[in-house]
Amino acid sequence: MNIQSTINKEVFIPRNERMLVAVEVQRRKKKRMSFLSPGSKGDYATFICVSVTNTRPHQLLISKVKQFSGSLAFTRTSQWAVEQLRQVNGINPNKDSPEFDLVFVNAVDQWVASSAAEKCILVQILYRACQTYWAGKAGSLVKAGRRVSHQDGGAGPMDSPPGPSSGTVKARRKSYVAPRPPEFINCSSKLTGDSSSMNLFLYRCKAFFYHMKKKMVANQRSPENRGSKFLLQRGTTSTPMEQRQTTQSSQYMALGERGHKLSAAEDKTVGLVHTAQQLADIAHKMALKYAK
Repeated sequence: MNIQSTINKEVFIPRNERMLVAVEVQRRKKKRMSFLSPGSKGDYATFICVSVTNTRPHQLLISKVKQFSGSLAFTRTSQWAVEQLRQVNGINPNKDSPEFDLVFVNAVDQWVASSAAEKCILVQILYRACQTYWAGKAGSLVKAGRRVSHQDGGAGPMDSPPGPSSGTVKARRKSYVAPRPPEFINCSSKLTGDSSSMNLFLYRCKAFFYHMKKKMVANQRSPENRGSKFLLQRGTTSTPMEQRQTTQSSQYMALGERGHKLSAAEDKTVGLVHTAQQLADIAHKMALKYAK
């Protein structure tokens, strides 16, 4: 079971929620706390999660989940409704980077994801979820407005004169300000455009290859693996466990090569799309010119 499945099972399913995505992050500007010892900086891992409630009306939530050092459990430390989210800042619209900001009503969090691909996955899924959530919320508000107008329209001008209660209702309607959707700024069109489904698949592959490469490097740096490599260099027969480790390392290297090829194919595809768009624009201009 991977980390996302574990977080969903331990944190969200017991609260009747469904997790959409979880991304490990670190603060871009760490808060200084004088009462903490210098060795306590890396005593927990932080995850930004997006979830939706299973009960109606559905609520879209953004949570901060932590796993403290020496513990296998995950703990939700903070939670915001999407109505409290004002802005998602992708920092650089022209390059896939791991940095991003989340601006809430009363807080601004500056984060760095473990990889650019994981940050792009988070932004894409959050953007889609916000679109779906606010479209459903707008539909429910329209239905409620029609119901109220239907109830108010039953009385004619001769039924009863408008009293103080009607003025109070009108004042409440004027004072009510509907929550607005968050804005996504400095985000690449690959994250919010029409082709986001294919890009999401590519980013998932990139994130998978990144974790495999990270695991491969960790295995190569482990003392057991260094010892087995030393024995192999001396010509000593390897054990079945060492053979499995060698096989896994070669598999991770092959996966890393596939990831690089996939990235190159994605960049080539984007270039072809831009070229095709330019040719289409030129053809359109020529057609308009000859039509005159």
